[in-house]
Amino acid sequence: MMQRILMTGATGFVGSRLLELLACRTAYECVAVIRGDGAHPSFLKKSIQIDDLACKRDWQDQLADVDVVIHCAARVHIMLDSEKDPLSCYRDVNVTGTMTLAKAAVANGVRRFVFISTVKVNGEGTIPGYPFSSTDQVDPDDPYARSKLEAEQALLKLAHETGMEVTIIRPPLVYGPGVKANFRSMLNWVKKGLPLPLGAVNNLRSLVYIDNLCDLIITCIDHPKAKNEIFLVSDGEDLSISALLRKIAKAQGVSSRLISIPPSLLVLLSKLFGKQAQAQRLLGSLQVDMQKTKELLGWAPLVSLDEGIKRTVEAADKG
Repeated sequence: MMQRILMTGATGFVGSRLLELLACRTAYECVAVIRGDGAHPSFLKKSIQIDDLACKRDWQDQLADVDVVIHCAARVHIMLDSEKDPLSCYRDVNVTGTMTLAKAAVANGVRRFVFISTVKVNGEGTIPGYPFSSTDQVDPDDPYARSKLEAEQALLKLAHETGMEVTIIRPPLVYGPGVKANFRSMLNWVKKGLPLPLGAVNNLRSLVYIDNLCDLIITCIDHPKAKNEIFLVSDGEDLSISALLRKIAKAQGVSSRLISIPPSLLVLLSKLFGKQAQAQRLLGSLQVDMQKTKELLGWAPLVSLDEGIKRTVEAADKG
């Protein structure tokens, strides 16, 4: 029996790829929620255009006959947020907007609500060898992560009160063809042959290739054991920033020009220049333990980290 899915964030990095993969499966019919300036994908039968998730929107008509909501849309993390009250802005979209949609889903008999959160709910970093798990005490460090945690908590409370099933997925950094921001910057740095002072950095970080994340989301559409659970996800291989840059260089067919400078000196320089947050992403560790995800769902990454980097580099070269 075909399941009808309403998906928000359909023009975003994750959402657009998820739509492509769902379109290849005859078991699902998707209705995409697209921002007013977004394009309607040619393979979609129906889409809904909205201006802002923070608006008090009436979802009743759009949720008729919907079985599952996949909520990818969010006010995403902004490094240098210019808003006077960033937390309020994040809450408007990530909490209020999410719960308006979720409550309408309950009213329309939606069976399951899949919420794409972030590992930043757990915290900004880990001690090498001690990864985050879904049962750890949470420690959000910025307004974005706090808003995501508040949405998680409100959704699980709603599930308890109403019976609508909720599944929460907390990914770390997502990469793949079309990736932007920091990961795309790294691709450019290596391609240009810039000397990078990161050769002595031996941190450990988890990443997730976009197709692996999308496959887990699809698994959670109807897996009975995904009901009211929180899952962490990765490619299953953690690596240092120096190892990542070497893998990128190998995939690009260039030499990695890494200079070994003590990480303690790099931390000191980042403090002097007010770049501590950026330094944390390059120098700190952030590992996730997805044992629960694998055991409870019988799930494993489809694409290896090396293959994911290769596909990402090839797409960047073509673009």
